[in-house]
Amino acid sequence: MTSRSVSLYALCGSQRHASSSRRLLEALQSACPGDVTIVICDVIGDLPVFNPDHEGGKTPPLVETFAAEIRKADGLIVSCPEYAHGIPGGFKNALDWLVSRDEVPFKPLMFAHASHRGDLVLAQLTDVLQTMSLQIVQDAFLRLPIAGKSDEAQAQMLLEARESGLLSASLGRFARAIAAST
Repeated sequence: MTSRSVSLYALCGSQRHASSSRRLLEALQSACPGDVTIVICDVIGDLPVFNPDHEGGKTPPLVETFAAEIRKADGLIVSCPEYAHGIPGGFKNALDWLVSRDEVPFKPLMFAHASHRGDLVLAQLTDVLQTMSLQIVQDAFLRLPIAGKSDEAQAQMLLEARESGLLSASLGRFARAIAAST
């Protein structure tokens, strides 16, 4: 796949533990080629509300931990549902904490989208993330429309996507783009 290992940090826009976005990230995690690892972020819902007065030396420890994980990663995966035609508030809050920091500029990013709709949130996220200078790898985009389906149907679709190589192919394209950029 690549000549070195690739470490990815996955950010889920939904804070529901059993969300379809999180299930897609977990499926990607289980489909990683041998030289790719994915850690799924579990702190977004616990981050304090962004306040510019609390940046710099006053940055909360949890925000520093979150940012450190992003710094360590070779790339980011974002899976985010659309809430009321927009970015979920908690996820936007997490992004706001990163705007004036140096962890994200030029970091490669892959979208993994768990719905057949949600193009508004994808457009908004693209705008926000490009403004933050992240490098969205369009070739790695993954859409697997499991949202709104029963748990059994979701599990079946995720299994089929893994067995067909769809998940590992997206990860492979992403890993190659990361390797080419370093």
